[in-house]
Amino acid sequence: MSRKYFGTDGVRGLVGKAPITPDFAMRLGYAAGTTLVAQEQLPPGEHPAVLIGKDTRISGYMLEAALEAGFAAAGVDVCLVGPMPTPAVAYLTRALRLQAGVVISASHNPYYDNGIKFFSARGTKLPDAVELEIESRLEQPMGCMESAKLGKARRIEDAAGRYIEFCKSTFPNELDLRGLRIAVDCAHGADYHVAPAVFHELGAEVTRFGVSPNGLNINEEVGATHPASIRKAVLDSKADIGISLDGDGDRLIMADSTGNIYDGDQLLYVIARHQARQAKVPGVVGTLMSNLGFEHALDRLDVPLVRAKVGDRYVLEQLMEKDWLLGGENSGHIICLDKHSTGDGIVAALQVLAALRAGKETLAEACADLRMYPQKLVNVRMPDGFDWKSEPGIAAAQTAAEKNLAGKGRVLLRPSGTEPLLRVMVEGQEAAVVTAEAEAIAAAVRQAFSQ
Repeated sequence: MSRKYFGTDGVRGLVGKAPITPDFAMRLGYAAGTTLVAQEQLPPGEHPAVLIGKDTRISGYMLEAALEAGFAAAGVDVCLVGPMPTPAVAYLTRALRLQAGVVISASHNPYYDNGIKFFSARGTKLPDAVELEIESRLEQPMGCMESAKLGKARRIEDAAGRYIEFCKSTFPNELDLRGLRIAVDCAHGADYHVAPAVFHELGAEVTRFGVSPNGLNINEEVGATHPASIRKAVLDSKADIGISLDGDGDRLIMADSTGNIYDGDQLLYVIARHQARQAKVPGVVGTLMSNLGFEHALDRLDVPLVRAKVGDRYVLEQLMEKDWLLGGENSGHIICLDKHSTGDGIVAALQVLAALRAGKETLAEACADLRMYPQKLVNVRMPDGFDWKSEPGIAAAQTAAEKNLAGKGRVLLRPSGTEPLLRVMVEGQEAAVVTAEAEAIAAAVRQAFSQ
């Protein structure tokens, strides 16, 4: 059965346009609720319960209310936590022994987009079979339990404090951050009231950026998708290190004291290198976008790299299949399964900081043996339904690029799982060649759908 609503990261789109509308959100809550009711074997009179968190988009209020109504109509109790990072919802769902967690967020997208994604009782993304069951129930008319069986809603008042303590628990007890000046950019998103507290309570001197959400400024020229923001923050505050998160807190980039930016591959390498010094690391899961230089550096550590499809859910699937603990994407999603059940920007930053503190190193020193290949990514907006794979002009441009790279690089074309974009990535040893070939392929894509 093919998916109609769920993508690689839940249901996502433009607010006010199907499916991100209040009526759909209510039906989605009801469909998910009836699925949970059907699956759970609870004592008589006890209702299934879900936790709903959101980022700081103004549309979160509307979607939260609609989801709450849908779940209540299905006889499911709702726990509300307000603005909270995506990984916090995963943690709290597991810690409170609830049946599911729901996040209202479009991650790194602008405020006018939003989305709804689910976590299982274990704090992991829902299995495909459950998502398909929810989709099938969406095709049925919405009903309502009798009054005595309706769900209730309550607010978890100490959610932020619980999550802060959890994050701190992932940092080694014998280490602290005293004497370290950290700039933290929260993207005006869900981490604005928790991330600075975590690093401060571990002893760091913290300068806060992107902590004034107004419902419309999430990810706006700040956060992990805008590296210039953390670079400026570090230099302006004379910080030793910069930590930049995205709007829902599951993505991380970092900067050193000179303003140099470190992406997900580099940060993952720092963690893997530290772990390899302590014990054998069975392997790391990356994606099709992971840098060749990263793969070669891991090979020198005798740590194999397996590439999953792009998307943290696919990284997690590979980790579970291989019984490995460490994986991630160059975009900054980093999963440390020995610490958390999902990718977490704060937890990943703490593992990087732990490696640096233990080794008495800077980011630059920890990455000295890592030579990243130049990589150019061009996002080309496409019309809905455009069949780019069948276009001979695009295929010819890709073949020409691969020939020019002469076996010393890669070309990857893939559609975005969350936006109507074709992502064109070229990687190789010479930056000028990489950029030229990526732009040539992107031009071929634009020409193909403009004919």
